[in-house]
Formats: sequence, structure tokens, C-alpha cells
Amino acid sequence: MMSTMSDTSALPDRMHAITDETRTTVDDVLQYARRRALYEDIPLDKPMRPSDLARLASGSITAAGIGDRRAIALFENVLAPACISTDHPGYLAFIPSAPTKASLAFDVVVSASAIYGGSWIEGAGAVYAENEVLAWLAGEFGMPDTAGGVFVQGGTIGNLSALVTARDAARRRNREAGVADPARWVVVCSAEAHSSIASAAAVMDIEIVAAAVDGDGRMHGDAVAAALDAHGGAVFAVVATGGTTNFGIVDDIASIAAVTAARDVWLHVDGAYGLAAMLVPEMRDAFAGVASADSVIVDPHKWLFAPFDACALIYRDPALALAAHTQKAEYLDTLTGKPDWNPSDLAVQLTRRARGLPLWFSLATHGTDAYRAGIRHGIDLARRIADDIAARPELSLVREPQLSVVVFRREGWTLADYEAWSDRLLDEQRAFVVPSSHAGEPVLRFAIISPLTTYELLVDILDSLD
Repeated sequence: MMSTMSDTSALPDRMHAITDETRTTVDDVLQYARRRALYEDIPLDKPMRPSDLARLASGSITAAGIGDRRAIALFENVLAPACISTDHPGYLAFIPSAPTKASLAFDVVVSASAIYGGSWIEGAGAVYAENEVLAWLAGEFGMPDTAGGVFVQGGTIGNLSALVTARDAARRRNREAGVADPARWVVVCSAEAHSSIASAAAVMDIEIVAAAVDGDGRMHGDAVAAALDAHGGAVFAVVATGGTTNFGIVDDIASIAAVTAARDVWLHVDGAYGLAAMLVPEMRDAFAGVASADSVIVDPHKWLFAPFDACALIYRDPALALAAHTQKAEYLDTLTGKPDWNPSDLAVQLTRRARGLPLWFSLATHGTDAYRAGIRHGIDLARRIADDIAARPELSLVREPQLSVVVFRREGWTLADYEAWSDRLLDEQRAFVVPSSHAGEPVLRFAIISPLTTYELLVDILDSLD
């Protein structure tokens, strides 16, 4: 039977109207969000098999709906426990997250406010606040007052957007000089560069040339110069890494910057994980040369204690990004050509949420000194636990930590040993530490981000490596 207007469940505004039903839904969701945000003991949890989830969670999408309370109960009791909490103090794999409670709470506000963060005309207040954060970061990195950028989804989009801008600038420069573009453009990076650089190269149909690195895995200016000599005008950008994911290695950015400046080649610094360490004054020498970069990225959802997902992409000259990324369409004409640039004109995106606002709120709430202290905690703890590892005869460091990543081995263990230990650690809900590899050898690594991660917790994990 066809629905009629007397069937209130079929009214088109039922989901949007302010009714007892929608009030209850909002209250129930916010109550769950409050519970999760204020857990004294963050659950670590672990994944379930697809068959188990199919048995426990199927059937939630129906014609009439199951109601918010059943849906929340399903999420809280089945779906959420099947997700590992990246903000758990014992989450030490990959690169963890550790969002502040202020940033988590304000992320709810961002969603509730239905703000479109792609244009100034629609989201001026939000964009202004985001730009305040970007200007602060640019200043910390030594970039000029004219620098600017945008918050994008993550480091992959940030790196892609920066490289698209760099290639566009090279093409324009060639046209002005009457020089033909190369048959295939080239970007130079190290073998330790993040996998997103290879992903960007595949999307852009360009070639990657890996410059040689030293014994510590660092790329230097002389290796970049050699790559530029070999490939000439085909190289449109060099990517230096400000803290590799696997080891936390910082390239010799100063010597690289000297080479790119002399050759008039774009320098991009991928600091998705590690560039936040520049907020600690005693770490700035390790990042000398960043101030000369044409573009940089840093991910606040990593070491700047913001929720997923946010990458700060900053350009020395935002006008070059506007030229590369501004989308043209009749319905967009009213947005373009204005004195205040639109965030959507600075990266590979058009639709975007104001993903920089949770970081803005947390910074405004706590102040920058608290952020410096939180980052310093990770650096100091990494060095302390590295000393502990070096003192244990059954363990050995692969290399001394430079930032907050500690890579080590358990002597005599195979990959199967590491995996069995890792599974047991997660089954016992103690920590999440997975094996990595270096030069073909399986190794372990601690990626320390959360200020709630303690020395005692790390020692307990080491003690389990018997």
C-alpha cells in the first residue's frame, strides 16, 4: 500500500523537524559522545572477524529504521569495540593519535554547525579561525607573514596538492621562458619518503627519482644535486622529509634547501608526523632549512593532538596554489576572484569541512605552551626508553631515536615470533605494537605521541618480550 500524508513516518521533514523524537536522538548521541570522551580508562579493543560482525551487527538498515537507542547500543556494544582506539596510551603502532578533550568536544560542534569550509563567503568565521592557526604554524616554521594555506584531509592529499602546485608553477615558468615541458616530469625524494609520494606520482603520472641517503637514512643536498644533474629541467620538485614514519628521521633540509634555491626548484617538506617537533625550541636545529621551503605539511591528527582527519598544508606563496587549484564553473563565479582566498582554491578539493576548527579551539583553550610540553613529553620518553632498551641484553636499538619513534629488535626472534607476541599483547588488552621492518629484517617500534603514555607502561611492554 502506498503511504499517505496521514502516515507521519513518511513526512519529508520527519528527520529534520524539531520534535520529541529528534530531541531524544540528539540527547542520546551527545550522552554517548560525553561518555566516550570522558572515559577514565580508554578501551583498547580489537578487530572482530567479518563473520562475527555479520552475526552481531547485521540488519541495522531497514525501511522503518531501528531507532536511535538501538542504533547507539549497537555501535557502543558491538561496532566500537571492534575498532582499536588510536588514542589509547598503549597504541604505539603506525602513528597514533591523541586528541585533546577540547578538540574532541569541538569536533562535535563543527559537525552540529553544518559549516561549509570551502569558501570565504560561506564560512568566513571558520576560515578566519583556521587561518589564525595556519599563520601561527607558518611562523613557528620560520615562513614569511605572507605564507598561507588550508587544512586538508591528511598527508596524502596535502602532498599531492603541493606537488600539483609545484608542477603547475614549473609549467607556467616554462611557458613564460618559451621552454618546452619535458616528456615526463620528475620529483626527487629519498627512499625513506612516505608512501604517499609514490601515490601522488601515480596520480600525476610523473616519475620518482630516489636520491641516495646516508647510513642513518638521511637525504643530503649533495645527493639531491646529483639527481638534478642527472635529470635536468625535468625535475620540478624535491621532497624532503621532516620525520619519517618508520624511524622519525629528519633529512638534512638545510643542505637540500641550498641546492633547490640555487637551481630554482620547488622544495616541499613532508612533515606530516615530525614537523610538529619544531614547536620545541631545542629541536629546531634538526629542522634547519624548513624556513626556505616552498610548501610544507604537518598533520594535526598526529602530534598536534587533534581528531582525525586534518593536515595543515602551507605555501610560501599561496598565489601559486590559487593558480593551480582554483576550479572554474559558472556556478562558482561568485566565489572566485575575491581578495580573500577560498580554502577550496588551495588544494585538490572543493567540498570540505572546517577540519582545522577543533585544533583552533584546543589551542585557544589551552595555549601553545601546553602543546610544546606535550610534544616534548614524547621526545623525552623516547630517549628514556631507548636507554632502557640498550641496557637489556636480549634487546638492541636499531638506531638512536631522533624524535619520538624508537626502533629496536628482540635478538633471535623471527617475524612469526613478533607477530605472535603482538597478537598476545592485544588479546590481553595491554597495548597495540606491531612489527615493522628495516633492510629486510623484522623489527619492533614504539611511536610515542600521547602524553598519557608512561615510562612504566613501556617498561611493562618490554618486560613481556621474554
